[in-house]
Amino acid sequence: MESIFNITFDGNKKVSAHFRDFTVHTDQPAAGGGDNTAPSPFEMFLASIGTCAGFYVASFCQSRSIATDNMSIVQTVFRNDTTHMVEKVTLDIILPPDFPEKYKAAVMKAADTCSVKKHFLKPPEIQVNTRIQ
Repeated sequence: MESIFNITFDGNKKVSAHFRDFTVHTDQPAAGGGDNTAPSPFEMFLASIGTCAGFYVASFCQSRSIATDNMSIVQTVFRNDTTHMVEKVTLDIILPPDFPEKYKAAVMKAADTCSVKKHFLKPPEIQVNTRIQ
């Protein structure tokens, strides 16, 4: 099975991904030469970790009729000061005081099943080619 994403160059540092019926816009911060009109591609990548975990947390809660109104996830990204590479990402699931104690471990396990995280454990091959139009 394959998915097609059409990537376009939209001026200056803006790059967009078109897939299904969606367009995801990216840009670079002004300090990086961009216009700061959208998140950077790397910020989108990092956000996909937390939003993926959030999907699994929301699904877990919905299947048990647990309201998610007062819940959130705080994602913290730790970078190496020398290499600037991400070394650690933490996801803190913020629960309301009335969250059922019996589900606290299970909701963490639900977040841990995120498919984005699973791809870190077994990363795909990335192949770059050129084609003449």
